[in-house]
Amino acid sequence: MNYWTEKSIAFAEQRNYLDELFRVYPLSPNHMGFDAIIEKCTAPKETNRQMGPMFKNWIARGVIGVPILNDPEKFLRTNGNCLLNSTDSVMQDFARKFLGFTRNKGVDFLAKFSGKYIVGEAKFLTDFGGHQNAQFDDALSTLHSFTASEFEVIPVAIIDGVIYIRNHSKMHDYLQHHPEYNIMSALVLREFLYSL
Repeated sequence: MNYWTEKSIAFAEQRNYLDELFRVYPLSPNHMGFDAIIEKCTAPKETNRQMGPMFKNWIARGVIGVPILNDPEKFLRTNGNCLLNSTDSVMQDFARKFLGFTRNKGVDFLAKFSGKYIVGEAKFLTDFGGHQNAQFDDALSTLHSFTASEFEVIPVAIIDGVIYIRNHSKMHDYLQHHPEYNIMSALVLREFLYSL
């Protein structure tokens, strides 16, 4: 198993894992309507579908400890460690133009550490099966979506939630059999970056 995946599993097994995740993904309670009709009409999106912007908001708070840029040209020219935190389309365009990214979708995370570019997809998986498996597969697709580039690129899948429960789910089995991929919790991302 990948070292960073093992660290993520160890973190997930601690009692404060969900408390720490609340800093990354602060959830608002889903408010029920006055009756069944109002309830169905005002039902919020599934929790896991609300998570996308929360990860980028967490990054924007400076938790990684490096400059956060929104200009892709400045990001490219900067020699030191930094992050690009912009719109999905800006980040996708940068990854496609400079890093050999081949998917037709935005990326959630773009960093430059020690001269290497780290590109990631962030997911919070709240259950097993169905849509959650599709979200897991989506994150894995990002790991496989790069062609040769003039820069060193490190793809990462930043995944939290049930994936780290030791069982025989498709997701956990994948973690055990694919140590070559950097799959990790958002809670170990900073340590991973500074280890490069």
